Amino acid sequence: MDRIISKLLIYGDMPKDSILMEMGDIFSGYRNGSYSSSQLTAKIFTQIKRLLVLATDYGFDKNLWHNYLSFILITNENPFSITCEKVGANDGSVNYFALNDFEAFRELFDFDFSEIEKSLGIDCFTRISNYKAIVKKELMYNKNVSEKVRQLSADLEKTTNAQEFFDVVTKFYNDYGVGMFGLNKAFRIAGSDNFHVEFKAINNMDKVMLDDLVGYEKQKKMLVENTKAFVEGRKANNALLFGDSGTGKSTSIKAIVNEFYPYGLRMIEIYKHQFKDLSNVIAQIKNRNYKFIIYMDDLSFEEFEIEYKFLKAVIEGGVETKPDNILIYATSNRRHLIKETWKDKNDMEFEGGLHRSDTIEEKMSLVNRFGCMINYSKPTRDQYLNIVKELAKKTGITMNEDELIAGAKQWEMYHGGISGRTAQQYINHLQGIQK
Repeated sequence: MDRIISKLLIYGDMPKDSILMEMGDIFSGYRNGSYSSSQLTAKIFTQIKRLLVLATDYGFDKNLWHNYLSFILITNENPFSITCEKVGANDGSVNYFALNDFEAFRELFDFDFSEIEKSLGIDCFTRISNYKAIVKKELMYNKNVSEKVRQLSADLEKTTNAQEFFDVVTKFYNDYGVGMFGLNKAFRIAGSDNFHVEFKAINNMDKVMLDDLVGYEKQKKMLVENTKAFVEGRKANNALLFGDSGTGKSTSIKAIVNEFYPYGLRMIEIYKHQFKDLSNVIAQIKNRNYKFIIYMDDLSFEEFEIEYKFLKAVIEGGVETKPDNILIYATSNRRHLIKETWKDKNDMEFEGGLHRSDTIEEKMSLVNRFGCMINYSKPTRDQYLNIVKELAKKTGITMNEDELIAGAKQWEMYHGGISGRTAQQYINHLQGIQK
């Protein structure tokens, strides 16, 4: 196996402690006798355990070795895979090296473990070649990644030569992309330095769709039209969803990402204290073949906070033009985002300013950079009760309507007042007590 791994050029720069590199070391030691039988067995079991952990994390099954190799191909960001993501596998010299690597991967796919199993008296490789995962509803794993890896693994098992292997992998890159952006819908910033930002995938994102949000049809239509234009490469605006709490602003953003994920839409959630990293975030995603929404939830600023100035510069007004594959979507309970005080209206008297309106204009200029402003106002009582009835119908709650409505009225009195969130919480309560 180590000899096969040594043939890898484009995909050969994996960490030494990766499962594949560790397996190469094991077989090198087996061949030259540098490890005893007990040492080899212990080293093999360590890597098998790592494969089982990976299988549990991602819900892999059947041939775990094939799943793992497919996972490497899907997640390895290199010049070849990223180029295929953007423009497909065009003719070029790099294809020669890629074909060489894929021939090596085919050898790894077909690798015969029976010799080392017989020599050591173990059968773990045989066991993981037909692995049956324990699938329970409550187990949390990234189903999106799991489905793609298992499907690619099955497709690669059917190939008969390096060219077919090449065609399957490059088609996957062109259809879905490569690395974390190809596999996941949404991300957070896990860390950063002066030049680089580390992204962390958000697993098991809420699967809510726009149809699950009862009411607010006009608001949803505006958001869909703006996002559809964006993913289709037409002009679109940064969007600010503002209004009362619990009206579905954040839910709408999540639903939009779920709706348009198959068309290349991705979301990066960023917090206020991370605005200083916005330029680095944009630098790392501007050349990828995806459309990115940079999402800011519950956006607002106190008068002493100046982070909004970073945001203003990035959205519009900085020297560097914002890339066409990036939009800013924000939600806020405040329409004007930045807290205003009477002092702002009287800055000439209090601060000796020359122009009374400068402070207000400075703060309003951030809001004006959002070309799509969508108001989510608190529902009326009748709208609230209609939301309750629709949610009950969607969730299969069978209950006398008069009793349902009476309970909804009593619930909102003690649980935050009239809102879509209150309606959902009431339905959750009914589902919890329903036998």
